[in-house]
Amino acid sequence: MNSDFTYQFLKPDAALSGFVENIGMFHNSSDRPKEVAIIPDGRIDLFFTRSLTSPFQIWLMGLETAPKERRIPSGTFTFCISFKPLAVEYILKTPISGFLNRAQQMDDDFWDFSADDLNDFNAFCGKATQKITSLLPRETDARKQKLFDLIYASSGEMSVKQLSEQAVWSSRQINRYFTQQFGLSLKMFCKILRFRTSLEHIAQGRLSPELNFTDQTHFIKEIKKFSGVIPKELSKNKNDRFVLLSVLKDK
Repeated sequence: MNSDFTYQFLKPDAALSGFVENIGMFHNSSDRPKEVAIIPDGRIDLFFTRSLTSPFQIWLMGLETAPKERRIPSGTFTFCISFKPLAVEYILKTPISGFLNRAQQMDDDFWDFSADDLNDFNAFCGKATQKITSLLPRETDARKQKLFDLIYASSGEMSVKQLSEQAVWSSRQINRYFTQQFGLSLKMFCKILRFRTSLEHIAQGRLSPELNFTDQTHFIKEIKKFSGVIPKELSKNKNDRFVLLSVLKDK
């Protein structure tokens, strides 16, 4: 990773792991914008950000289903909480179906955060952990918990029928839940998670399909659909354009 663009990601406390994937930060300290590619990863990101030209802002990003190009302005400081889908209902308490593939700006004092909280990443992590802990539900719907446990354990490879049967929840009700809460189908979400797992393989230079793809052609087609490039080009990650891939390589 270019020394002018730095990042750090921390795993949450065990008590939050069902709702939070990680808490992270990135900083573009250069005097020019950083060109990056945003690719689907199945996470819901809450960004706290400021730059030399923009004031402190908070944005909630809906799920992504396609790649897009972004420019991170010079001097940008961003801290981020990456949530798992269950957090939408139980922590954020607001559906994100209305802003699929885009973001919604939140109030500048959301969760009592301010620009001063971007001065210390460790303090930010502590404050975020404390806030999310205070919002933890006493209980969750067992069907939903089982469903997501199955999806993650299988890297999105189980069929909708299999998931429905094992979660004891009808496929029609599951798809209604996904559409209302997230703005996409269960099948699409599973495809995104399968792509995300494949990214971990590509980050290690393994460019052949290791999951349940029909063949190499199908694998290449799916990777290009979600990243915009074929696996070989993705693996090269020229100029660290795919930040997520850079993060996975550092694991």
